[in-house]
Amino acid sequence: MQKLTCTDKPTFDKFFRSRYCENSGYTFTNFFMWRKMRDYRWAIEDDVLYIFSSNEEIFAAWQPICEPEKMQDAITKILRVAEENRGDKKFMFVVVEKVFADELARYPHAKFNITAERDRFDYVYLAQDLINLSGRKFHGKKNHLNAFQKEYPDARYVPITEEIIPQCREELKSWYETHRRANPDNAFICYEQAAIHEIFDHFDGFKLKGGAILINDKVAAFTFGERLNSDTAVIHVEKADPNIRGVYVAINQSFVAHEWADMIYINREEDMGVDGLRQAKESYKPVKLIEKFNATIA
Repeated sequence: MQKLTCTDKPTFDKFFRSRYCENSGYTFTNFFMWRKMRDYRWAIEDDVLYIFSSNEEIFAAWQPICEPEKMQDAITKILRVAEENRGDKKFMFVVVEKVFADELARYPHAKFNITAERDRFDYVYLAQDLINLSGRKFHGKKNHLNAFQKEYPDARYVPITEEIIPQCREELKSWYETHRRANPDNAFICYEQAAIHEIFDHFDGFKLKGGAILINDKVAAFTFGERLNSDTAVIHVEKADPNIRGVYVAINQSFVAHEWADMIYINREEDMGVDGLRQAKESYKPVKLIEKFNATIA
């Protein structure tokens, strides 16, 4: 097994694009962003992509990426690798799709305890809902957007390019300084900040789409994402000045309108069990949640 590096993107993309996947975690961008926190290892055997991760307590396997008829054999190989490499750590399958959870349920050589991970469910919206904000259910969002446009009539949306990435980095620094003061013991904040900077380092090579809201030629909000499957775009990151009313609605609406109007769905990823984040994601009225499951050997 080998460590994940930025040069592995073409290999991962080939596997991910060979199937219709709704789980936002299965993009190379996500694996690359969190590789240092999760210590990913990967291998290809018999045209199956195997991905493992570990921390101090858990040796984990991610869903193998392959044709359906190879899933059962892949499970056998994963269990063998886990037994050889986990040491004293607990083994589990993490954040797998429903289709793979069903494969585990009918696996004949072991029984699994399979549990839904609600904190990791993805929120999926209709792109046109996020663009138009029409109807009573989006009345509050529309009011915030109108208030923003009234107070900042010269605000403008621009796509992220190499020229404005330095300004995005400055907004990122400001955002994290504010959140670190409020959550000084939250190690995730430091991981995420470093991960976003790394994505900016490779932005063109990763073929991401990004957008920013400029107020007086200063970045007040930015976001980026990519195509997840044939009809869905996934939004990986969205940051904005929390002191500017309506700017989050503005960057959300503008990004989808300018970059993803040809998509049916927008996947805005998970809430990680954070109450404020869950409330925010639910307020945009998702049309579906993408279930994810963990599994341990019974």
